[in-house]
Order: sequence, then C-alpha cells, then structure tokens
Amino acid sequence: MKTLDVVTFGETMVLFTSEAMTPIEYSHNFSKQIGGAESNVAIGLQRLGHSVGWFSKLGNDPFGRYIHKLIRGEGVDTSRCIYTDEAPTGIFFKENRSPTNIKVYYYRQHSAASLLSPGDLDEEYIACAKFLHLTGITPALSPSCREAVFKAIDIAKLHKVKVVFDPNIRLKLWTVEEARPVLLEMAAEADVILPGLDEGKWLAGRNTPEEIASFFGNEKLVIIKLGEQGAYYRFGNEHGYVKGFAVPQVVDPVGAGDGFAAGVISGLLRNESIPEAVRRGNAVGAIVVGTNGDVEGLPNKEELEEFLQGVRHADVRR
Repeated sequence: MKTLDVVTFGETMVLFTSEAMTPIEYSHNFSKQIGGAESNVAIGLQRLGHSVGWFSKLGNDPFGRYIHKLIRGEGVDTSRCIYTDEAPTGIFFKENRSPTNIKVYYYRQHSAASLLSPGDLDEEYIACAKFLHLTGITPALSPSCREAVFKAIDIAKLHKVKVVFDPNIRLKLWTVEEARPVLLEMAAEADVILPGLDEGKWLAGRNTPEEIASFFGNEKLVIIKLGEQGAYYRFGNEHGYVKGFAVPQVVDPVGAGDGFAAGVISGLLRNESIPEAVRRGNAVGAIVVGTNGDVEGLPNKEELEEFLQGVRHADVRR
C-alpha cells in the first residue's frame, strides 16, 4: 500500500448550473459539472502536487461513472470507490441570480452515497495517509454514514493519522438538534478544525474568532475563515490574523471554503508555519471565487505560487 498525503470521503453529486442569471423555472440551458466538498479538496490538493485518495459510494449509472472518471482524471486515487445498484447518484441544481444571490436545490435523499457504512471502509487505506479530511456533510446523509465517519476517526486515531474537520454545516440535510452534538463530537476528535465564522458562532455559542477558537481548546489547530478579511488561527499560545487577498470580481463563491481547506492542508504538508499555511489557504480561496464551478478554478502549483508572489498577467497571454 503506497503512502498518501490525504484521504477523504463523502458524497459528490452531478451539478447542473443555470447558464442564465434568472430564476430556475425560467432557465432552459444548464452546464454539467460536479460538486462535493471532499472531492473539491481532493482535486485541489492533487493539483498542488500532493497524493490524495477519495472514495464514495456511487450509483451504477451515467452520473456515477461521470463523477468517477472526472475525479480519477484529475489524478486522485479512486480505487476504493464502490458502485451500487441499490440507489442513484445524487444531483443538484444551482440557480445564479447574481454572484451574491445563489440558491441550491438538492436531489440527494436516499442517494447511493447515503448507503455508505463502516463496512465500506478500508482500514489499511486510511492508515496509509498523513491526514484524514472529513466534513460535517457526510454524517448528515444517513445514520450509516454517521457511523462510517466515526469509524474512520477511530482508525485514524489508532494509526496516528491527523484528522482535519471542516464543519460545512448543511441544515437542509438534518435538524439543529441532530447536527450540533454530532459536529461537536467530530470537533472534539479532530486535530485541525476549519469553521467559517458563522459556523463557529453556531457551534461554540460565542461571537468573536478569539472566543470561538478558545472554545475548541488550545491543543487543536483552529482556523476560522473570515471571507475576504482572511482568517484567524490559534494553536496553543500561537494565534493571530492572516489577511485575505483582494478579489477584483467574485464570479462564484461556492467552493471557496474547500479551496481554503486544500490550501491550508497543502501548507501543513509542506511544513510551513501556521501563518504561511493560512495565507496559502486564503490565496486558493481567493482564486477559486473568480471562476464558475466547484473545481474549475482550483489552481495548480505554478498558478498558486505566482499568485502568492503577486505576479499578475495581462488579459491576453500569447
């Protein structure tokens, strides 16, 4: 079994995006893409030069095959993906009325990915990684997915694999009463926690980045995403703010948090200091919002380094 930098798993769906900025009932043309927090992170890290494994349970249908081929084509290891005839691959639609007014409509209930269970996990595969990346979306899909998430955490802990947890709260998938205790339990087991400010307020019941980070404890690396303002981090006695990057035009904000996670994890894998890793995350997030789609704007190594160094190209490159 080869060593991987990161292993992650969760649901990826086929995304249909309205090509016109109109209410979806008046839209007739849609572009087909993929969307999934965990696969976004996997592709982001792979483009930055890291070895990544992603797995899920996919419907044995054209959508499942499309997802599998696209992610595998990015160089991500998909050898642990499972196909099933018991349920279809999930899909969702994105309605773009403006860059700041986006609505998402999910068709994922009883999807193939919701059938993931602890029996689908390969202990040796998770054990070969340096980081296990998880989000709060997967446990929301079903009780068996919830069990799989905590089994994966147990495996990671047993083999000294660091756990990265991005809450990615989706209250369309479960109730507040269901979500909060599960997500707090995941946070308690994680080594790195990456909430957005609103997510941190919701989970911790506190208001400022400093208070939220303190809630999760000094023994964990807590990085709180602050959008265009950057991010706040705390680990032990080390803490501070890292400025964000100016974005000339926001085209699509969806996926920025996953890009941020990929950038931060990349920095940690490169043994950068925490502020440097956070700056890398800020940069990837800023790049991603300039392109439509969840993965289309994720930069490669060269593009990210140019951005970090302040290199700006003319509009036309020949």
